[in-house]
Amino acid sequence: MNIRINKLIALCLVGCAFAFTASAQQAATTATAPLATNYSSSEAFGPLFYTQNGNEFRSANGAPGAKYWQNRVDYNITASLDETKNTISGTVTITYKNNSPDKLPYLWLQLDQNTFKENSRGAQITPSRSRYGAQGEKFDGGYKINNISVSQKAAAVKFTSIVEDTRMQIRLNQPMAANGDVVTVKMDYSYIVPKEGSDRTGHLTTQNGEIFAIAQWFPRMCVYDDVLGWNTLPYWGGGEFYCEYGDITYAITAPATHIVMGSGELLNPQEVFTAEQLKRWNAAKLSDATVHIRSAEEVTDPKSRPAKDKLTWKFKIANARDAAWASSKSFVLDAAKINFPSGRKGLAVSAQPIESNGKDGYGRGVEYVKSTIEYYSTKWFEYPYPMAVNVATNVGGMEYPGIVFCGWKAKNGSAWGVIDHEFGHSWFPMIVGSNERKYGWMDEGFNTFINGLSGQNFNNGEYKPRITDMNRVGKSAIGNPALDNIMLMPDGMQERNIGVNLYSKPGWGLNILRDQILGEDRFDYAFRQYIKNWAFKHPTPFDFFRSMENGAGEDLAWFWRSWFINNWKMDQAVAGVEAVKVDGNISSYNIRVNNLEKMPMPIILQVKTKSGKTDIVKVPVDVWMKNATWLVRYPTTEEVVSVVLDPNKVLPDSNPDNNTWTAPAN
Repeated sequence: MNIRINKLIALCLVGCAFAFTASAQQAATTATAPLATNYSSSEAFGPLFYTQNGNEFRSANGAPGAKYWQNRVDYNITASLDETKNTISGTVTITYKNNSPDKLPYLWLQLDQNTFKENSRGAQITPSRSRYGAQGEKFDGGYKINNISVSQKAAAVKFTSIVEDTRMQIRLNQPMAANGDVVTVKMDYSYIVPKEGSDRTGHLTTQNGEIFAIAQWFPRMCVYDDVLGWNTLPYWGGGEFYCEYGDITYAITAPATHIVMGSGELLNPQEVFTAEQLKRWNAAKLSDATVHIRSAEEVTDPKSRPAKDKLTWKFKIANARDAAWASSKSFVLDAAKINFPSGRKGLAVSAQPIESNGKDGYGRGVEYVKSTIEYYSTKWFEYPYPMAVNVATNVGGMEYPGIVFCGWKAKNGSAWGVIDHEFGHSWFPMIVGSNERKYGWMDEGFNTFINGLSGQNFNNGEYKPRITDMNRVGKSAIGNPALDNIMLMPDGMQERNIGVNLYSKPGWGLNILRDQILGEDRFDYAFRQYIKNWAFKHPTPFDFFRSMENGAGEDLAWFWRSWFINNWKMDQAVAGVEAVKVDGNISSYNIRVNNLEKMPMPIILQVKTKSGKTDIVKVPVDVWMKNATWLVRYPTTEEVVSVVLDPNKVLPDSNPDNNTWTAPAN
């Protein structure tokens, strides 16, 4: 045997013996008081969190890589609304650019309206009492599509096509070439608008006419990306969307009695408003106060609309992933100027029926829209679109680029809250284009988090949210096995759990990360970098995780594992408090804290002494890297009378009953 190898083996044996002895000594010291805990430091802090290295497409620092690509799609649409038959009919021209390094022998399109067909997959799996689906309405739902054509450089392209539920596949005789090839797809289509379409689109009867909230209203391209290739999940109704970016130009023909508001910029106000309304519209662009384009008193006045049969409203939204619009003869229309950090101006708009128009409702809609857009633009990233339109209708709350639909009966704080939430989605997922179909928490949860800050900012805290008791949350909602896993796609969750998993839990988690772990400065800087890096692009959860770690300079694998990847509980406990004396006098106290559940968190201790002095002692989460119990040394010459873990209840401790120690009475 090689002498060098013999020496290595001998050294190894000595090392193993030493390790065994040390382990035995540790076991001996703890044998009298074994700690009963579910915590595993190696599981929480294991180093192998990321299973893939960064690459040229997605960098290890969480930003798009040097060769990141995504495809582009531009739409040109002409459509008409028939208010007597509740139908939309139109023609869509799709210009699709393949920026990928792959040849594409086929294309996939989304046909969302097909979920309202009687025998669709969505109809079959949606419970009768669900807010999703057609909610019991019987009608001939789904798209009627004809005259499909595909061309390239004005020359016809041979193809075949199939429709499978809410997807259409176009099979090309010759594949699209990689790295910039372009094809044009054109088709005619029509569909009946559901009354309540998965609480995302529909129409509402009001005293002065129907309100049509029109969304998912044209065939759209599926996303082809470097993560999954074609993203072709069916639209079941519960999950939302994943769309490519491009320019959307559209013209809506509606009865002349209607006012139409849509995503983007209204291109022809002089053709669709009365002379007085056009004057007010232009005045609103210069006014920080709300201007009534069409007042409540004018809604029933025929002179408040041009004396024609029909009008065509033209809109364009640039670099957007979708577009939506609303049409009604019942609209009160208000607007005011939006001031952006760059100095440019935009227009805040609110359209609502008379029933929703009070100052306790959407009569303050423009004020709410303006505040929300200006705050988020200053805090995170400038809103990119020329208008922000709120529409009060029978959709409880739904967002599209440049326009939102909000429940028409909302009052006061609820009206503020729904507008603020839906427009918060302008940042997630309209600007940061995450895959809502799979990771709903990346739009709903991030939005819930920024909504909390916006609520504190609005009108000196008029609708400031209540402080959440996270101990109470920890007892019921964190680590509860009945609540599914946050990483499940929304359609795969129990509907009753969506509120916690997609909205509240990620929002709570980001609050903890900001306020208790990273601090406001480091968190906000990293979060802004994430938004900036992924604006108008398609990040994954791990792009977000990497972005936050790199921007904040912190390994947060333990946090992502605890909060997002797993459904872990937290439970810290005060296990004992003991005075340390020198020559009979108190010199300090040893406070033992145990970690009893799988989720590690920083230690926050409130220590009170006999004189009434109160200290807050914070210990970083790092102490749990190799321990399940930790001794906190508190220097004092006074008698300690009480110790409380997490006194302000900012952490999701599942058992607050073991968080307090009180000195025994003398």
